[in-house]
Amino acid sequence: MSPYGRCPEGTHWYISIAFMYNKKVLQHFLHPKFFGNIKNADAIGKVGNPRCGDVMTLYLKIDKKSGIIKDVKFNTLGCAAAVASSDMICEMIKGKTLAEALKVKFEDILKDLGELPPVKVHCSVLATEALRDAIANYKKGPGEKTVRPKL
Repeated sequence: MSPYGRCPEGTHWYISIAFMYNKKVLQHFLHPKFFGNIKNADAIGKVGNPRCGDVMTLYLKIDKKSGIIKDVKFNTLGCAAAVASSDMICEMIKGKTLAEALKVKFEDILKDLGELPPVKVHCSVLATEALRDAIANYKKGPGEKTVRPKL
């Protein structure tokens, strides 16, 4: 038996997050559709929060003529809310133009995910910052990257 009660050994983490998050957040955390990276991505955005330790990297493949995001992937080191927010923003922006993608706000992520605990709202903010960083890097062109403070 686990020291966490009557749960099988090794499952206590799942039980604790199941009480914190709704089904949609858990679905995006446990089965993310957009996890990975894109070789030769047209744009990469990377942000982090030194306070909580979350680090998000967003990869975009963009059609140069239309400005439409053809493919998007993420690689996030962080909590369930950070992974779910990363996956959700990818779902929201795929197939959109850069201008449309820039209109996505953290409140839109929260709305689509259902709800996050108040102490986890910053994860949705981080996802929008990663997107804005990727688009800013794309607009600057190759060889010029956004200067960010070290995390």
